[in-house]
Amino acid sequence: MNYFDDLIGQSHVVERLNSAVKAANSGEESQEMTHAWIFTGPPGSGRSSAAIAFASALVGSQLPHPDVEVLKSEGLSIKVDEVRELLARVSWAPSMAQWRVVVMEDADRLTESAANALLKAIEEPGLRTVWLLCAPTLHDILTTIRSRCRHIQLHTPADEEVAKFLISKHQIAPKMADFAARVSQGHIGRARHLATNEEVRNRR
Repeated sequence: MNYFDDLIGQSHVVERLNSAVKAANSGEESQEMTHAWIFTGPPGSGRSSAAIAFASALVGSQLPHPDVEVLKSEGLSIKVDEVRELLARVSWAPSMAQWRVVVMEDADRLTESAANALLKAIEEPGLRTVWLLCAPTLHDILTTIRSRCRHIQLHTPADEEVAKFLISKHQIAPKMADFAARVSQGHIGRARHLATNEEVRNRR
């Protein structure tokens, strides 16, 4: 099963993540796999999708999965109490998979004290815990956390790549797919919404 099918125009990312999954499954010490990653990229580039696809590939199953924890920020910031609760939940060994994976979708919203609590966990990783942090840019993350993570940079996919995805994955007519891709300027979620929702198109 290919967990990375929905990552549009990010072949460089897919290649690196596939190598990491292979290394993680082999159980041997290797440069490809590490316990902490940061996914950055402009809005709509798919940084959260990439992290979630990577988490799925590591546990060998689509989400939800008992060994994958996805933290989405409801408010403007992620507070230290939320991070402490999260750390308590993920301190156990994985129950079904080889790894316990934590996806933090808005790591740029960590307060300073929350970031410091997270840093401690990343500095002293559990044997089988993998951290996947998402943020618009590297500068949105505490320097000390950045220095302990491997960086994955996504970019805005080209209009043609977005259109191709809409045609093959959502059976959108080519003309409509081209229009949605162009108007959404490479934002995949927006393009999909536009192509499949007549009311949204009329408002445009």
